[in-house]
Amino acid sequence: MADQQLITPVRERAGAGAVALRIAVIYLVARVVTTAFLLLAANLSGFESRFGPEPGLGDLVLGWDSRWYWIVAEVGYPSELPLTDAGAVAENAWAFMPVYAFLAKFVGMPFGQWVVGAFLVSLVAGYAASVVLFHLLRAKIDDTAAMWAVVFFASGPLAALFQVGYAETLNLLWLFLALWCVVRRRYVWLYVLIPLMGYTRPGVLAFALFLALFGIWRWFSRRREELRVPEIVHIVVLGLLAVAVGFSWQLLAGWVTGDSGAYLATELAWRRNWIPGEAEFFPLEGFLSASTFWFGAVWGLPAELGYIVLAASVAGVAAALLFVPPVKRLGMEIRLWSASYLVYLLLVFFPQSSIFRLLVPLSPLWGAFAVPRSTAWRVGVLGACLLGQWWWIYNMYGLGNAIWQIP
Repeated sequence: MADQQLITPVRERAGAGAVALRIAVIYLVARVVTTAFLLLAANLSGFESRFGPEPGLGDLVLGWDSRWYWIVAEVGYPSELPLTDAGAVAENAWAFMPVYAFLAKFVGMPFGQWVVGAFLVSLVAGYAASVVLFHLLRAKIDDTAAMWAVVFFASGPLAALFQVGYAETLNLLWLFLALWCVVRRRYVWLYVLIPLMGYTRPGVLAFALFLALFGIWRWFSRRREELRVPEIVHIVVLGLLAVAVGFSWQLLAGWVTGDSGAYLATELAWRRNWIPGEAEFFPLEGFLSASTFWFGAVWGLPAELGYIVLAASVAGVAAALLFVPPVKRLGMEIRLWSASYLVYLLLVFFPQSSIFRLLVPLSPLWGAFAVPRSTAWRVGVLGACLLGQWWWIYNMYGLGNAIWQIP
């Protein structure tokens, strides 16, 4: 009996090692493909492109918002908010959280370049996130489907994020670990993961909503799975922690700058790229304003049509999370997270071309695309991922010269 107890953990570790190796091969191949796409986009870049003719890979890694993380790492945060000529708060570093920026600086120190550290952090975090995603999904679907989900994740339309100076992949690592902890009911680790999420990228308030919905679901399902008092305490305290972390950055920005609305004003500064003038924030305002802007001002369609499309989209997504069998297979935790994050975006985001990047935290839903056992289906999904990846890389990094070509 004692021998069997020793053999079982060894076999489990060997199995986990084999899985990690398989994922490493998948991830490496996916990164080679992404690198080829980036090189091709750089070769096609011209004088009309944001990056100019034939930029290097380092230029692409440091492109767009990556430069803001570099500014955070090298300069820090302004104690006085910069203003535009019109007197409005201008774009500034307070919109970007510190964990990724300073971790990239630390990793890049031996190389003497922040951009190298940023590349390595994104690359390694993306691989680690792929491994955690597999283990998160295999609790609900079979190993083959979970591995295919990793293939889609590593090769998806936004796969360039694994190789550029954005905080997304590091945040996905924390998020997948946090979801895995919830699925396994290992709540103690969340006391570390929630602050890491909150200070890596905005969005931890979505996790607070998720914990609230998860707690309600656990209460009503307590007959099927016993709900003990310590678990209730963990869920409540962790939810409050996520709320506190979510609002703490606003308080910190206000304390440093002396302007209590510094963070919101900074975030709204980006919105003036689409809608000039003074912007204000209230829940749902972003999507309502965007419906009028895109359908009316840009596309020349009745503005009311935007509201109809918005309502239909909300209803469609809700129906998918509730009733589509492959999505239901992923388990209540992933479905509740997906719903919570989409509600968060609906409440706070102004939809524009960055919406594709902001949907990346829904990556556990790749499992639903991997559930069908048809090889033709899975190969077709992979082909669509690669096609979408090239389209995104070419437009965002090969061109980047139009309002809808901003990652």
